[in-house]
Amino acid sequence: MLEAVLSIFLIVILFAFLGSGVWVAISLLGAGYFGLMFFSDAPVGAVMATTLWGGADSWELAALPMFIWMGEILFRSRMSEDMFSGLAPWLGHFPGRLLHVNILGCGIFAAVSGSSAATCATIGKMAIPELTKRGYDEKLMIGTLAGSGTLGLLIPPSIILIVYGVAIEESIARLFVAGVLPGVMLISLFMGYVMVWSLLNPSKVPKSVIEMNLWQRIYESRRLIPVILLIIGVIGSIYTGIASPTDAAALGVVMSLFLSWASGSLTRRTFVDGLYGATRTSCMIAFILSGAAFLTVAMGFAGIPLKLAAWIGSLGLTPHMLLAALTVFFIFLGCFLDGISIVVLTTAIILPMVQQAGIDTIWFGIYIVLVVEMSQITPPVGFNLFVLQGLTGRNILFIARCALPFFIILVLGVILLTMFPDIALYLPGRMGNASG
Repeated sequence: MLEAVLSIFLIVILFAFLGSGVWVAISLLGAGYFGLMFFSDAPVGAVMATTLWGGADSWELAALPMFIWMGEILFRSRMSEDMFSGLAPWLGHFPGRLLHVNILGCGIFAAVSGSSAATCATIGKMAIPELTKRGYDEKLMIGTLAGSGTLGLLIPPSIILIVYGVAIEESIARLFVAGVLPGVMLISLFMGYVMVWSLLNPSKVPKSVIEMNLWQRIYESRRLIPVILLIIGVIGSIYTGIASPTDAAALGVVMSLFLSWASGSLTRRTFVDGLYGATRTSCMIAFILSGAAFLTVAMGFAGIPLKLAAWIGSLGLTPHMLLAALTVFFIFLGCFLDGISIVVLTTAIILPMVQQAGIDTIWFGIYIVLVVEMSQITPPVGFNLFVLQGLTGRNILFIARCALPFFIILVLGVILLTMFPDIALYLPGRMGNASG
């Protein structure tokens, strides 16, 4: 009974902080402080100091600012323009034509960015003017960008997978590799939907104006070489076990700086802006992780996670019933919190239940990212919706309606992942013993 009272108390305190507009990290620290103060004899100051230091003192966490910096560098480079020019000649004869550039462009940029908002903004800035000028349907254009932009959370190097891996002390390398096939699955589902829609609405798809022979297409595709080399360098080194994610992140920064310099888009201004942007984002995430670690310790002193897991176990829920309940829970949270906050807020509570149900933690990491992807396109706090609102000037509810079919596709993706868990587990089972 005491654990239930404490759980309710901490939840009320936490949401009171969040509702008042206090930073997420401060809210986590405050809830943990009150939990230790009123329900434990532990020295609050000493526990907070050691937990905050331990939360920040993680070698795996070193990959986070490097990948964020890599994304910031590429965000300010000409890579998105090169991807459009390299992909467009090959997609002009597909049903849906250049709308597939949005999907594949987001998928490729996600593999070198790690951020959903950066992926959506970068491809959107380039694609929206081009596709609007050529007469493509606005709703589907916005929908493909909203849905495909979420791939930045899943396709490695995913920032949110680093956060999850650090929080549960799981191999980041295996989590990265586990995200590859689910990412390919979502790209295929998105492209399949666009093809079907285009075949059903042929009058809304402009005719192709790209007439090139095979050699001309190959020549235009030379612009894809830099980003392909970057993906191979970063993801390939992790998959083969040559480098840890932290080493690969450093390699990615060096390669992205070189590619940006080679394309002529690296200036002192872009370098400094990218460094500042990466520093701000990294500090924010590290602060949230430290606050979450402190709240986790406070809950541990009270035995909440284990008691809660035992209670869930006593309900006799099957793993599929548990996942269905968690899916609804995460979608609800996604209406009010960003993806990283959802992961750090819930991991300590959810993980014992997941382990009690015998669910693989690597598979669960991919599952939780897929569900959190939905929160990127659900109002009122869907980050991708805000990005597209800024790019298009349209009402956020209009953008949410455009994104609805892709939200449903993400739900289908979760169902397929649940029915066929090897989509996430096949590649990690075959990779070398790469460390985090």
